[in-house]
Amino acid sequence: MSAPQTPTSLFGIDTLLTEEERAMQQTVARYCTDRLRPHLAAWYEEGSLPARELARELGDLGVLGMHLEGYGCAGTSATAYGLACLELEAADSGLRSLVSVQGSLAMFAIHRWGSEEQKQEWLPRMAAGEAIGCFGLTEPDFGSDPGGMRTRAVRDGDDWLLNGTKMWITNSPIADVAVVWANTDEGEGSRGIRGFVVPTDTPGFSAPEITKKLSLRASITGEIVLQDVRLPASAMLPEAAGLSGPLSCLNEARFGIIFGAVGAARDCIDTALSYVGDREIFGKPLAAYQLTQAKLADMTLELGKAMLLAIQLGRMKDAGTIRPEQVSLGKLNNVREAIAIARESRTLLGANGITLEYPVLRHANNLESVLTYEGTSEVHQLTIGKALTGEAAFR
Repeated sequence: MSAPQTPTSLFGIDTLLTEEERAMQQTVARYCTDRLRPHLAAWYEEGSLPARELARELGDLGVLGMHLEGYGCAGTSATAYGLACLELEAADSGLRSLVSVQGSLAMFAIHRWGSEEQKQEWLPRMAAGEAIGCFGLTEPDFGSDPGGMRTRAVRDGDDWLLNGTKMWITNSPIADVAVVWANTDEGEGSRGIRGFVVPTDTPGFSAPEITKKLSLRASITGEIVLQDVRLPASAMLPEAAGLSGPLSCLNEARFGIIFGAVGAARDCIDTALSYVGDREIFGKPLAAYQLTQAKLADMTLELGKAMLLAIQLGRMKDAGTIRPEQVSLGKLNNVREAIAIARESRTLLGANGITLEYPVLRHANNLESVLTYEGTSEVHQLTIGKALTGEAAFR
């Protein structure tokens, strides 16, 4: 019997990473093993997460906004950030979502589009995990079509008054600050969309929690309700106008998902490998059967291809050459393959695979959300289709 290899060692993945990138990945992996994994099944079953406590720990670890420069952020490479996302999602998609929304949506929006005063006020505290952010773009009737949003910001003297509702907002019930997108000029259509930095203790702001979820249960999700929320002129993100602002933030979050989905898939394969090696059926290990090995081989092939794609896109992002349609390639492929791997891994575990003793169905349920948030599969297909044909199938 030959010594077994790991799925990633078959592809020689470590040879593609720098020493710094491997060190960051290992640091986050140890944190997930020591701090998170012992509690994940309970958090998922209870539909809860000690997010404030974990945010401070993640801030100490240096992963919140880690790919941003200055203001207390670590300033790592995009690839290193992706590898951190991979390890977080190998634990649970909800943990990667917490870090992704904080760093790639709320913090990135302020870092990229905000004033110096906004950056100084919020980014150091957010990087430390002392303040939690959320990102209010999606509405009950406007997800894939954010340009049609109904949230309005109107002038009232020197102030702005915001009214509207946002839906499916990670972190909103516990957030200290929300980056909220609103239309300031209905006649301008999507060109009138502007971003606002909204302290959540502002009168008229509320964030009811969404419960009874079957996916992302170890994640805090809510609405944002704005009822005559009065903000000073300085609350507007001065550099963002139109949809380019929020869409640039979504591309940042999608990049983390490209790596994160690989982590969930890897954890499923690792679980399946361990299980089939121990489980005996008809007098020999389940791992010794041809059908088992065929499933493992096919899953490993897709995992390795997804990882190679993620690293390639990471290198392009670090070089400043990545384009939105290339991010769509990664998000579409890697989440689609990850959810297929989770489901196939479950078949190898049989009935045991539906319990929280093993992570595979938890990953599969989480990936159902990941498949559609930050752009549905269909939106990414059409983004790629436009790049190939030059024709826009949706506006």
